[in-house]
Amino acid sequence: MPRVITFGEIMLRLATPGYLRFSQTDSFTATFGGGEANVAVSLANYGVDVEFVTRFPDNDIARSCIADLHKHGVGTRFCVTGGERLGIYFLETGAVARPSKVVYDRAHSAISEIEPGMIDWEKVFEGADWFHWTGITPALSEGAAAVCLEAARAANRLGVTVSCDLNYRKNLWKYGKKAGEVMPALTECCDVILGNEEDAEKVFGIKPEGFDVTATGGAIDQSRFRSVGEQLMKKFPRAKKVIITLRGSINANHNTWGGVLFDGKTLYESPRYDITHIVDRVGGGDSFMGGLIYGLLTYKEDPQKALNFAVAASCLKHTIYGDYNLVTVAEVENLMKGDASGRVSR
Repeated sequence: MPRVITFGEIMLRLATPGYLRFSQTDSFTATFGGGEANVAVSLANYGVDVEFVTRFPDNDIARSCIADLHKHGVGTRFCVTGGERLGIYFLETGAVARPSKVVYDRAHSAISEIEPGMIDWEKVFEGADWFHWTGITPALSEGAAAVCLEAARAANRLGVTVSCDLNYRKNLWKYGKKAGEVMPALTECCDVILGNEEDAEKVFGIKPEGFDVTATGGAIDQSRFRSVGEQLMKKFPRAKKVIITLRGSINANHNTWGGVLFDGKTLYESPRYDITHIVDRVGGGDSFMGGLIYGLLTYKEDPQKALNFAVAASCLKHTIYGDYNLVTVAEVENLMKGDASGRVSR
């Protein structure tokens, strides 16, 4: 069984019930979530041996979070303890023409105050096949960025495949450095690079000619993103695969969804799904990444099947409340085969 390591922040998620606005609600639904933890839960659901690495405070909220990860089959034995608090994010779910809103309360979280040397990466990567991080982690603080780079370079030394989700979050880069200053050194360590339609542009200034993410109308010409893959591979020659997720936003409840994978020679294009009546799109990109890692580890000689698995998995995530994608391999493969009927399984 492959062994995967993910590193990043997990937070307490406080969401307004249904479609209530922050100004309307007198209660919040509490769950947990965060980019790399979401990927870990997906992989655990697919039967992969996965460890999530972070820094937790020593308090009951953190212990509840750890228990939640264990419930979903994610290991935490390499996590370190310290700091004062677990980060929080508040979610207001949008509807139709009103977009969702996220408010972060993660300043001075335990992981944002992490420093190099706190985690023994040589021990973490013993027997590991894959290491995954996202652009959210180096956005948290200079220390988090340094530890992420420490981990990626250790993985390179030890022959562990490294993947990243560029995951640009403009509201997080507040410690005096821009993404374009920090991300190149980290991305140079990556064998697999994932981003959405605009991540490469926001971080590296790389984009397909004449593309406007706000004016897709739900229709995206996937073939135009070959140039993004070519430019990223030229800039980061270690990369063997570049993958772009492509979301066409018709409104907050209705999106189209697909992706492309470029391996330096061939551009593989996924089927496109028309997702109506979205339950929860938070974690959609993470569910894609979890499916992609599983696909690339499982269908090693079939990049098309790996891509199709990732897109189908993340399509299903849009039907599930919370950050985590709680689906099985069989459910994903059924959708890949064309079963989108939603009929009751008895």
